[in-house]
Amino acid sequence: MSKLYTALGLMAGTSLDGIDIALIKTDGEALVSRGPSRTYPYVSEQRAILKDALKDALAIKERRERPGGLAQVEWSLTEWHALAVESFCRDFGLTSSDIDVIGFHGQTVLHRPEQRLTVQLGDGPLLARRFKTRIVHDLRADDIAAGGRGAPLVPVYHRALASSLEVLPLAFLNIGGVSNVTWIGPDGSLLAFDTGPGNALIDDWALKATGSPCDRDGRLAFSGRVNEAALAQFLGDSFFEEQPPKSLDRDYFASLDLTGLSPADGAATLTAFTARSVAMSRVWFAADPKCWVICGGGRKNPALMAALRGALGLGPEAIIPAEAAGFNGDSMEAEAWAYPAVRSLRQLPITFPGTTGAPKPMTGGVIAEA
Repeated sequence: MSKLYTALGLMAGTSLDGIDIALIKTDGEALVSRGPSRTYPYVSEQRAILKDALKDALAIKERRERPGGLAQVEWSLTEWHALAVESFCRDFGLTSSDIDVIGFHGQTVLHRPEQRLTVQLGDGPLLARRFKTRIVHDLRADDIAAGGRGAPLVPVYHRALASSLEVLPLAFLNIGGVSNVTWIGPDGSLLAFDTGPGNALIDDWALKATGSPCDRDGRLAFSGRVNEAALAQFLGDSFFEEQPPKSLDRDYFASLDLTGLSPADGAATLTAFTARSVAMSRVWFAADPKCWVICGGGRKNPALMAALRGALGLGPEAIIPAEAAGFNGDSMEAEAWAYPAVRSLRQLPITFPGTTGAPKPMTGGVIAEA
């Protein structure tokens, strides 16, 4: 039997909302035992610092460059992570000796895979010294250098979770700002890509039309009607014809023309856009999933969940939120950063041709010893 590692995953997302931490025990393969998780939100001053860092990062030409104030931000960010880890361990009665490895994502400030360039701020050796535990960081760099897109890294963790469900083929659909899917075949093969819009268009429309930052409980979409002509135009975008793996920027569809639509009809149309673009993604699968596990904030929108069931032609037993499958939809991404850290220690692949476009299954990551 393979050794079980106790691993922490640290994830700071592009939304700049905070640091997610989750603990798992795993062998880096099929054995996964999920532990506690917690989010440590950034305060407004921290978010302002990171927003300035995004501007400074535009000047980066080589991934180790730290123009402007980025060197100081990197140090500060690493300290924030160290304090969050210390707080997490106090909260759950852990010490550094209880943790075998920490998967440290850092804060992405630049991601240009077409230029073989990705930058995640975070000083792995400093964090290793601060917490006196082995750190695996910079997990995207090797894939990028080999010609992959450096993302997503979550699919290999999805495959491990799928082993507990014993239902294949299976799809994990993450609905964040954009939507991305992991398809897992009966033989464990992986295909992953962005399917199209997620919550971003709906949230932006709700904010503009009503002043609310999102369509809470899908009430606006439920009260409207889908404009089929506008929807057909949206679904005609060339992105949907591109062969995966492929990815989208959050604002790729931001210029859609919704002129003349009421707030309710606009929300209904954009909700349908997300759902039907997911349904269109099935053309790339070798076989239709028997079950779709929905992760990300979109799983909390009942109008979007209903639209997905209609677009996919499946009942509620086949399109389920992560929690109904026994998972935590809020901590999954942080857990997924602990898992490849263990695989990196074991020199197992973390990226694949079907997930990032890498030329072959590849391991990755830089190990910093305490």
